[in-house]
Amino acid sequence: MTEIILGYLKAFLVGGSICFIAQLLINYTKLTSGKILVYFLLAGVVLQAFGLYQYLVDFGGAGATVPICGFGYLLANGAIRGAEQGLFGAFTGGLSAASAGLTAAIVFGYFIALIFKSRSKKN
Repeated sequence: MTEIILGYLKAFLVGGSICFIAQLLINYTKLTSGKILVYFLLAGVVLQAFGLYQYLVDFGGAGATVPICGFGYLLANGAIRGAEQGLFGAFTGGLSAASAGLTAAIVFGYFIALIFKSRSKKN
């Protein structure tokens, strides 16, 4: 039981730290949310390219893989594994690694769009 709680605590600390850094960037810089999103994605790619993000995933589990930098990690990890099969594998490896998550996001997004009526925000 304590191992489960410790796992939740580690995931919360890692994911919370990533969110804390993002919130600091939003509050104290003039970076837009889109730029911060891209920077976090690229940070996950670069950290995995150097083999550093895997340590964060091993420690924090879902706290490291769920945020957008975890998606960058997933793409880089797939490209690295695909590169073992050649140059074409390096290009397709990231997409094949992320294909299940992307497909689920598209399919569920479509069904939610069918269920709910979209409308613009009122200021």
